[in-house]
Amino acid sequence: MNRRPVAAVLAGGVLTALLCQASAEAEGGARAPREVSGGYASWAVAEDVSVRAGKPAVGGAGGRSWLPVTGGSADPVAGDAAVDLAGELELSTAGPSTAGSASAALTLGELRLRLDDGDGTLHARAEVDGRTRRLALADVRRGAASPVVRSAGATWTGLRVSLTAEGAELFSSWTGEPYEEGGELAPLDITVGMPGDTGEPPPVPPGSPEPKPETEPEQEPEQEPESRPQAGKAPLAATVAHSTVGTGGEQLVTGAGFEPGEVVLVAIDDDTRYDVVADGSGRVSQAFPVYATAAEGVHAVELRTVSGDRTTGAEFAVRRL
Repeated sequence: MNRRPVAAVLAGGVLTALLCQASAEAEGGARAPREVSGGYASWAVAEDVSVRAGKPAVGGAGGRSWLPVTGGSADPVAGDAAVDLAGELELSTAGPSTAGSASAALTLGELRLRLDDGDGTLHARAEVDGRTRRLALADVRRGAASPVVRSAGATWTGLRVSLTAEGAELFSSWTGEPYEEGGELAPLDITVGMPGDTGEPPPVPPGSPEPKPETEPEQEPEQEPESRPQAGKAPLAATVAHSTVGTGGEQLVTGAGFEPGEVVLVAIDDDTRYDVVADGSGRVSQAFPVYATAAEGVHAVELRTVSGDRTTGAEFAVRRL
């Protein structure tokens, strides 16, 4: 006679455990990588090679190149990312090839970065002497700093890049010099833009007819981000803090009219030196030194989106002291 209540208790306990497990699984699976909306990777490749960036990538000071992020997804909190990079990097060396003539350029394109818990692989299409191959070029490991996560995106800095066995073989055959698996390349920085979280996609799965009408008004606020590009289409503006700066001084450029989270490159006299991310109001600012060797006269500072489709700038005078 007591078996039935015991069975009921056991059944209730099993049901509770299953419900708790399902709830935990739902919570664990609720977080998924989000689609990225632009960004860039900044990389100097290696010290012993010269790099020329091909559009839409942009070359800058110190041999660094900025490659726009054209698509992919990321979960910065988990350290995960899978993003495609646009543009090509043409590498050259001063040394002779194994045939005794000048080394042919090595072109890297269609780069794709994958990170899983902060570590991953950099894939690329490599072309040299008219021969093309796709390979896992380098292993990527987390840097000393954790990703900086913002509402509009995230930034990984100082990612450690080292040649895979395939990458070492490629560099060795290209230069005629020995490269080893695990050989360190230049660190890699990457910034991705991410649309704001609407916060209500999870309620969509319930199958009852009642939640369906509720999802319709939830879709209406999703139209709000469409107004952001419209705001971003407003004319860009750039101003400098000082109309005239003495050599050895400092200048400050401020820009407005960008989209929140948009990556902006800062070039002084056509030399790309910095990258900044627009804040929630679409504004950017960057201070930079005016070198003691700067020529007297008019100089220009330019703000350019990493995609290269929108630019603005300002001029200022330099006075020798």
